[in-house]
Amino acid sequence: MKRVRYTKFTGDLSSSFGLEDLMQALSDFLLDSGFYDPYSSRFQEFNGDQTMENLREAIRQALESGELFDEESQEKFNQLDAQQVEELIDQIIEKMQEQNFINAQPPEEGQSQQGDGNGEARFEVTDKGMDFLGYKALRELLGPLGKSNLGRHDTRHEASGVETNGSSKLYEFGDTLNLDITATLSSVFAREGIASAVEGEEHTPMNIEYADLHVHQSDYQSSCATVVLLDCSHSMILYGEDRFTPAKRVAMALSHLIRTQFPGDTLNIVLFHDTAEEVPISQLSRVKVGPHYTNTREGLRMAQRILARQNKDMKQIVMITDGKPSALTLPDGRIYKNAFGLDPLVISETLEEVARCKRSNIMINTFMLASDFSLMQFVQTVSAMCRGKAYFTTPQTLGNYLLMDFMSRRMKTIH
Repeated sequence: MKRVRYTKFTGDLSSSFGLEDLMQALSDFLLDSGFYDPYSSRFQEFNGDQTMENLREAIRQALESGELFDEESQEKFNQLDAQQVEELIDQIIEKMQEQNFINAQPPEEGQSQQGDGNGEARFEVTDKGMDFLGYKALRELLGPLGKSNLGRHDTRHEASGVETNGSSKLYEFGDTLNLDITATLSSVFAREGIASAVEGEEHTPMNIEYADLHVHQSDYQSSCATVVLLDCSHSMILYGEDRFTPAKRVAMALSHLIRTQFPGDTLNIVLFHDTAEEVPISQLSRVKVGPHYTNTREGLRMAQRILARQNKDMKQIVMITDGKPSALTLPDGRIYKNAFGLDPLVISETLEEVARCKRSNIMINTFMLASDFSLMQFVQTVSAMCRGKAYFTTPQTLGNYLLMDFMSRRMKTIH
């Protein structure tokens, strides 16, 4: 890409706001899912294409919006000529790279025009940038909930440990030797009597036997493996509503929550459409919807393969969808599709996969972004089979429902 030199800009407006504020202002552009809203002009023309030219224009729109500068800095910015604005954008992009929010990628020769920016220089959001966007999404989602007690996953089971719950048990081999002195001595006195401990020779040792040992009990806190099964069929951006971008934000927020508050847990993301594939969290910002159909069974299959590799006490699938199953992978690899009603073959094969989840003690919780009657029928059947819950929600309330469900079950019990 050509480099254009501009006249030197005096002043440092690039330091008058935080890059975190800029990343937040650009989040709709960085997480775009391909949804077109005719009533919104912001970032619409980019179609989620992460080229450097689109990034420059998105930064320009953010600077002009008045969200980043204070009143004095905004007035200075408004007085800049076109060349000075371009130089300011250059400085900002350089800082974004220096602070590892984005990586710039040179244009590749021979790139096709479809989806590759016609050979233009591109950029990608780094793991640090994705983690920051996940943190901001988590803060926004938890804000309306008030104070939340985030911690490790409590269950009904008890085990010996350091954090006690007030009860004790007889020591068994393998327990943490966190002795309950009072209970241990009480056992000795009950067996030998108090007199034996206070009378006799001054230095006679107390006869403590193995059966006297008592240890404090603590709540057993388990680890959990979670697969977010995210519907990215075409309906997720149809009907005048973007359902996929909020779902991506929730997935990133959940990832940040697990990484910071439940470090023993794992989270994997599986997209399902005509087929299914796993994507790393770091690549979620670039994912768009499509193809058209909903192969729920293939998503469940992949989720089970992932969970089978995880040695965790609890295993769960969080499915976010807005459509009933409408596709099926046949034994010969062909995709059978039927978008009309509840196809008996598709539904029966999908429910058989749900039954396999149940036999593997995998819970399925479903968050529905639509109220279609056939979808409700299917989801209610899944919930009844797999001990899970079904939530009727919207893109605006999805995060609150999902995070409240995730935390409440961890802070109480899942067994």
